Amino acid sequence: MTTLETPRLLLRRWRADDAGPMAAVNADPEVMRWIGDGSVRDEQQTRRGIEAMEQEWDTQGFGLFAVEIRSTGELAGFTGLSVPHFMPEVLPAVEIGWRLGRSHWGQGLATEAAAAAVRFGFEGCGPDRIVSIVQPGNGASERIIAKLGMRLLRETVDPGCGRPVRVFELRRTDA
Repeated sequence: MTTLETPRLLLRRWRADDAGPMAAVNADPEVMRWIGDGSVRDEQQTRRGIEAMEQEWDTQGFGLFAVEIRSTGELAGFTGLSVPHFMPEVLPAVEIGWRLGRSHWGQGLATEAAAAAVRFGFEGCGPDRIVSIVQPGNGASERIIAKLGMRLLRETVDPGCGRPVRVFELRRTDA
C-alpha cells in the first residue's frame, strides 16, 4: 500500500469511511467552482469517484491519494496523479491534481501535498513530464502550479464542458 508522509500530511489510499468527508468537500460550490462545469457532487457520485480512483491505482500503479491531516486524522481532500483522458490533445501525459475542503485552504497544504505527489511521480512512476490543467481565473491553483515549477504549455478548451483551460507542464529534467 502506497503512502507518503510530509511534515503535516499523510497521503494514502482510500478507505470506505472517506466517502462522507470527501462528499462534503465535493458538495461545496466554492470548492467545485473551477472543476469541470462547476457542478457539485453528491455522496453517491463521490463514492463512484473514489472507486474509480482506487481502480486507477490497481491498473496503473499510481493515482489520487486521500490527503489526511496527520495531527487530527481528518480527511482534507485529495492530491495525486491521473491520466487526463478527458483531454486527449495532451496525451500521453500524467496530470497532477488536488482538491481540498475550504477549511484547509490558505495554509500551504495543497502545495505540500502536490509537491510530494510530483516527487512520487518522477521517482516511482516513470513519466517524463507531469501536466496540470487549470481554468483561467483559478489563481489559487495557478500559484500552486508556479510553486511546483511548472510552465505554461498551451491554452485550450476542456472538451467535456467547453470552458477554457491552461495546460502547464513540468519535465523530469526540470524537477
